[in-house]
Amino acid sequence: MSKKLFYFGLLFLGMISQAQECPVIFYPSDGTTDVPVDVTLTWPEVTGINGYLLSLGTTPGGNDIINREVLGLRNSFKPPVGLPESTTIYASLSIIQSNTIPLACNVIRFTTSEVTTRPTCTIMAAPDNNAANVTVVTDLIWNYSPTATSYNLSIGTSEGGTEILDNFNVGNVLSYNPPADLPQDVWIYVTVRPENENGIAQTCNEERFFTGAINDPCEDIDPITGETKTLAPAMEFPSIFIKCKDSPPIDVVADDGADGYRWYRIENGSETLLSQSRNFKITEAGNYFLEAYNWIDKSGTTLECSSINNFNVLPSESPIIESIDIRKLTAGKQVTVNVTGVGDYEYALDDENGPYQKESSFYNVPEGPHVVFVRDKNGCGIVSQLIERGLKSEDFPTFFTPNHDGFNDFWQFVRPAEVKEVSEVLEGYISIFDRYGNLLFQLDPNSKGWDGNFKGRPLPSSDYWFRAVSTAQQEIKGHFTLKR
Repeated sequence: MSKKLFYFGLLFLGMISQAQECPVIFYPSDGTTDVPVDVTLTWPEVTGINGYLLSLGTTPGGNDIINREVLGLRNSFKPPVGLPESTTIYASLSIIQSNTIPLACNVIRFTTSEVTTRPTCTIMAAPDNNAANVTVVTDLIWNYSPTATSYNLSIGTSEGGTEILDNFNVGNVLSYNPPADLPQDVWIYVTVRPENENGIAQTCNEERFFTGAINDPCEDIDPITGETKTLAPAMEFPSIFIKCKDSPPIDVVADDGADGYRWYRIENGSETLLSQSRNFKITEAGNYFLEAYNWIDKSGTTLECSSINNFNVLPSESPIIESIDIRKLTAGKQVTVNVTGVGDYEYALDDENGPYQKESSFYNVPEGPHVVFVRDKNGCGIVSQLIERGLKSEDFPTFFTPNHDGFNDFWQFVRPAEVKEVSEVLEGYISIFDRYGNLLFQLDPNSKGWDGNFKGRPLPSSDYWFRAVSTAQQEIKGHFTLKR
C-alpha cells in the first residue's frame, strides 16, 4: 500500500510540474459593468495545452448559458445568441492538459448593459441567397443579430409570400427545420426579422433559393473535355487588411481582367456600394466585399457574370503605456508593463530592435535604469518608457529661506511624483557641505529637512553644496543658496 501511495505521489508531483499557468479573461475584465450583450470574451493565449473549456452562468459556478464548451486552442469566445441584458454573468475558464483532468482557472463576473433599442436585420447563412438545387428537407440558418432575443420567420413560394410560414416566432435560435418538406422545383422566399423587448426589426430584406437544379448561364461546358468552366472573373484578393488608427487610407487594386468592379461595405446586414473603380481606398475598419464581373453574350442576350471576394479590415493602433509595475525578487526585479489599445502588442527590454516577447512581464531585471519598448505587431507604432527614473538635479531645490514664515523654511530632497518610495531613490543620507568642503549636516530624505543651522546656530546667507547617492550608485552633486 505504501509503495502505491509513493508512486501516486510521484505522478501527482509530475502532473503539477507540467501544469500550465491559468489565463485570466481580460475582456471583459472582472467586475466590469455595462458590457454589450454581444461581447466577445478574450484571454491570453496559453502554449503547450490541448485547449480551453468555458462555462457561462447567471450564478457563481453556474453553467445555465454555456456548459463547459470545448473551444480548442481559440483564445476567444462569442456566445452564439448573445447574453441576457442587465444580468450579472459568471465566466469560468479551464485549460485542457495532456494526461490529466482540466485545470480550473479563476472565475470572473461582469454585468451586461441594458438594451434600449430594437435589433437590426440579419441575413441568411444557409442556404445562400439565390442558391439552386437546394434539398427540400434543408434547415434554414441565419446569422446572429446583436441584442435580438428571438426571430420571426416568414416562408413562401412568391415574393412576400407567407403560405408556408407566416411571421412565426421561432425563439432565440439561429436555425429552423420546417416540419414538412418544402415544395420541389420552386423558388422559396424567406424573411427573418429579429426581435427583442423593444420591438421587431423593420424592412428586412427577403432572400430566396431554388429547390431544383438551375442551368447557370455563367457556366459553359467544354464540348471536348466535358468540363464546366465559369465565365465570371477569377480573382485573387487578400481576405484581411490591417488599418492603423489615424493612418492614411490603404490603397488596394483588384486584379486586372474583369469588365467591371464594385466595392461594398457590409453593416448591420446591409450592403453599401462605395466605388465602381478598379482602385479603392480603405478608410476605416469593417467588413467589405469586392464584386468583379464580366459581360457575356449568350443567344443575343448580354449577361453579367460576377465573382465575390469578401475581406475584413481589422483595426490596430500604437500602444499606450498606462503604468509599469515593479516587484522586487530575490535576484533583480519583476517588471510588468500595462498597456491599452486595440493592437496586438509585444515587448522588449533596453533594445528597440528586440528580441521581443509576447508576455508583458520581465523577470530578474537587474537594478538600474532600463527602458521598455512596446510595439504593435501590425506595424502601427512603437512606444518606450524609462522603467527606473533615478536621481535628477531638479529633485533638489536651488534655494531656501529659513525665516520661519512657513515658506521654504527647510531645504530637502523633493520626491518625484512618479517615485513611490524615497528609499528606492536615495541610499543613506544627503550630505551638506560649506564652500570649503566641511561637512555640516547629513540629511535623512524622510525628515522635514535642513533648517540652515549648524550645532544650533544659524548659518549665514551663502551657497552650500550637497551630495546624494541613488540605490543604483548614481551620484548627484550640486549647490543651493541659503537666503536670510
